[in-house]
Amino acid sequence: MTAEPSPPPAPPAARGPRIAIAFGIVVAVIVIYALTLIGVRLLAKSAPPLPAVDFSKIEADDSVVQVRLEKLDTVANRLTVNVLVYPKDSLYDKNLGVLTTDAAVRLYPENDLGDLQYPVGKAPAQVSTTIVAHGDPGNWPFDSYKTEVLAADVFTGTGQSREKVPARVEVTGKLDGWDATVIRVHDPGDPNPDVQDDAIITLQRAKGPLIFDFGICLVLIALPALALWVAIPMALGRTSFLPPFITWYGAMLFAIVPLRNILPGSPPFGSWIDQAIVLWVLIGLVVAMTVFLVAWWRHRDRKTPKKT
Repeated sequence: MTAEPSPPPAPPAARGPRIAIAFGIVVAVIVIYALTLIGVRLLAKSAPPLPAVDFSKIEADDSVVQVRLEKLDTVANRLTVNVLVYPKDSLYDKNLGVLTTDAAVRLYPENDLGDLQYPVGKAPAQVSTTIVAHGDPGNWPFDSYKTEVLAADVFTGTGQSREKVPARVEVTGKLDGWDATVIRVHDPGDPNPDVQDDAIITLQRAKGPLIFDFGICLVLIALPALALWVAIPMALGRTSFLPPFITWYGAMLFAIVPLRNILPGSPPFGSWIDQAIVLWVLIGLVVAMTVFLVAWWRHRDRKTPKKT
């Protein structure tokens, strides 16, 4: 009796659909990446820097105090500024570019250095000081900061001949990651209501860092979601158990703190972002690792008892 011929082997799966799917995924990723770059470029435009002082609109007998933005310490509510005085023409030698008398600037509200000194015979130089900027850093990244009404007086001369005259405050410069706006305010001591020599500075986070913040938050949320998506089927026995995944869980757990620390603006620890996202991300990863260990316990190798 002759043996029946064995059935022909099954034809290999067609490679065409697999290549098409892989190519489609690559194209989709490239398109999404390009659209993201375009969107960030269009949406992340920050406000332009504050304009420089326009001396053409300032009278010759007026003194100007320029306040240039330098740095913002959100946790301490301190705004670092560089202060430069432009005294009226009668107190300034334009040929040599030096002061013809001693000058001092007093900012209101008070700054950390008190009166800022500008000696006679020297060109006025920028003096760095800090002023208070009110805001709640715990609201990161939606926090904003606002100064009180900034006013200034210029003291000139020495001894009995010393004079005190109000000055016009001009705010200029730019802070990286912040959009600054200035509101002109009328000086109550000036009888002319049209004169607005004082200023209020408001700082809000620029759109570019905000978009980056949201991207990091999405990454943080995705980590426990992916970990649970892999661990739960293993615990339920719906997929094969893979022990090397434990290193992946450990790597994700230790990646949370570095991701949190690169957030622009360095939000203070314990702010709402930690309570609403970071803490729950850690809890989600720990739960995923626990589920994975339960799956390991169920699939561990058990020793068979020896026969007597």
